[in-house]
Amino acid sequence: QVQLVESGGGLVQPGGSLRLSCAASGSIFSIYTMGWYRQAPGKQRELVAGITSGGSTNYVDSVKGRFTISRDNAKNTVYLQMNSLKTEDTAVYYCHANRIFSREGVLERWGQGTQVIVSS
Repeated sequence: QVQLVESGGGLVQPGGSLRLSCAASGSIFSIYTMGWYRQAPGKQRELVAGITSGGSTNYVDSVKGRFTISRDNAKNTVYLQMNSLKTEDTAVYYCHANRIFSREGVLERWGQGTQVIVSS
């Protein structure tokens, strides 16, 4: 069964850094797009950053220059390095993978979410 498992969230002071990881497991041949979304209390879920299997990336404007998305295709893992964190980055961060080519077919999956709290 294909699933995504996230790790790396937590509490950090403003200006600090965190690194999120998300590993896809199961009988996977390849994954086209992986990314991170976030949802703050009372707000809609938004795309933070995405990356294709070829390495093309995109970011929401509010994190450009502070966050970096990367992936290891051999490990089916995506990372989000978050630097210069601000209180407004506080949210539940969700890993997302689209066009997962697997023995189960072509799938889309979400992780369970990991909490990031930026507070002094």
